[in-house]
Amino acid sequence: MPATTPSLGDILRADAEDFADAFGVEDPATEDNVTEEEAPKGFCVECKDQQAQAFCEQCQEDFCDVCGSMIHRTGRRRQHVLTKLDVAAPIEADDTAPAAASDSEDTEKEGEALEGAMAVTFSADSGRAETGSGSFGAWISERAKYIPLRLTLKERKYLRLLEAALNVSEYTDKVDILMYGNKTKRMVGQIRELCAILSGLVLASDYKAGQTLFEDRQFEDNEEFFQKIFEIGRRHKIMNPDKMRNEYGKLMYLLQDSQQRDVSELLGFSTLKPIKTVHAVLESLNVAYILEDEMVAVATKEIVAAGKSRAQVQLEIKQKERALEYLCKAYATHECPADVIRQCLYSIGDNHAFLRFNRDPCDRMLAYLKANFNPLKADSNSLSLAILSGRDGARLSHSHSNQFHYVHQTLALWRELLHDMFMLWHSADTDLLAARHAYRLTDTGQGLHRVQPCPRVSAAAHAILHRTQKAVGRWVGSAMIHLGDRNVPNALMFIDKYNQVSSILNPVVRVLEFLDSHAACPEPTDVSRFVEASHGSIDNAKKLILADFFRSAFDGSGADNFFDAGSCIDGRLTSAWNWCSAIEKKPFFNIFLLAGFVGFNGGPEGFN
Repeated sequence: MPATTPSLGDILRADAEDFADAFGVEDPATEDNVTEEEAPKGFCVECKDQQAQAFCEQCQEDFCDVCGSMIHRTGRRRQHVLTKLDVAAPIEADDTAPAAASDSEDTEKEGEALEGAMAVTFSADSGRAETGSGSFGAWISERAKYIPLRLTLKERKYLRLLEAALNVSEYTDKVDILMYGNKTKRMVGQIRELCAILSGLVLASDYKAGQTLFEDRQFEDNEEFFQKIFEIGRRHKIMNPDKMRNEYGKLMYLLQDSQQRDVSELLGFSTLKPIKTVHAVLESLNVAYILEDEMVAVATKEIVAAGKSRAQVQLEIKQKERALEYLCKAYATHECPADVIRQCLYSIGDNHAFLRFNRDPCDRMLAYLKANFNPLKADSNSLSLAILSGRDGARLSHSHSNQFHYVHQTLALWRELLHDMFMLWHSADTDLLAARHAYRLTDTGQGLHRVQPCPRVSAAAHAILHRTQKAVGRWVGSAMIHLGDRNVPNALMFIDKYNQVSSILNPVVRVLEFLDSHAACPEPTDVSRFVEASHGSIDNAKKLILADFFRSAFDGSGADNFFDAGSCIDGRLTSAWNWCSAIEKKPFFNIFLLAGFVGFNGGPEGFN
């Protein structure tokens, strides 16, 4: 193509200002003049911040694996020949490489997929970790960079005060509205009001501590205190996605506004500090090498009693306790007391519990899919996964085989996203609070939302998508990830969407396990008799539930067109929510009620 011919990217960039003026509700916040820079030598020409890993013979350009795969997936470019480059030696970025935010790690490091994560099993005889490949120490050392540190008792007291202050705050009601006047002053006034409420609550809960902090002092004099209490809230939410459902959005939008230059100058102090992670704490105390000890796997593993004898469970508990005490005694120093090591190990254990509750339901549903359905043809018409656009609300048309692969790849992608959720959350935190990524308050069709670019989350999500596509081989439907548009306005919305996966899958898994438990009883139970009378057998009831879920929860009913939802990455999750909203109309709903189901968003895992 001649060099003088403008590309589609050049045309879109030229019209960007016109689009912002046309659709922005208030004066659109624009970044400083940004010029298109050439990719540094040895880096991908598309994203410009990842090391080049492949060279296209036809394009005569270097790409990283993710960009190269996405650009050459369709059309004539699919015939292009990509040659792997030798990337054994890391390439140092020169001065022309894009600068990273000073308060966070490099995008390349944050966007790395945890491909070294292996399945760790434990030997009850030796009490030592056994890994199929790689090193557990290397894997947990990398993952610990994103694992939040568990809150101490004192920090939990501050958390309750923060939740109380945010609960009565009307920050978003006063700021995110269409209104003439000085918006900066409104922001500063609301932030100062929240800080004043926090000060009063601290003083009321502990008079001496409050007097020491606030007597004859201004807000800016207590910068460190406010940074600490806001960081506690952010850290707690990452490990407990079901908590602070209303308060967390106010907190993040408040902190987001506080990073604007004019707001920061009027406020007089900074509200941000990095989130405390296990690796950051251990590294600051010069004991990060503790994570290389294989006993960490034993000291932090989650003990699940299912399928084990009481003696075996007791043995594993004792092994875990001995490993914990050994690590605390062996690595404790004057700078790093045993209590800090114990807190870090407990935090890693919390990570395992998070994965079991959020990621493992995807594994269970994948196992049910493979065990109960043939990928090539349906066993019967009632168990066929085929869907037709326009029938029963479906907006996609798939044969049984295509739908099987569509469901399989979607569950596999959800599984990988939830496996790396802590890394994604840290990227989202950085994107939301980066002053250089300004937002626009825009009507998205679902009210006013803050539309903001999310480069770090986008890079990480596309890396996970690319990894999943390589693993499943065949990809059915769209691979579009909506970020920073009217479908998913910002990184906070992206994180919130995928935190709902466990709320959808856990109740379904619980019902299926409920049926399995009654099928395993030596004598027929009242529940098994009822299920057999209404559905023929427990096995038929299970397959009926699974077939309906795999058809209707993945039918593209997320939106009215292919690009906004349908088969796109985010539309798949919206389709699943549509199925949840109609659960009471299903013929098997009585089985859900017998299992104790109360809702997809009520009680632990939706059960009494």
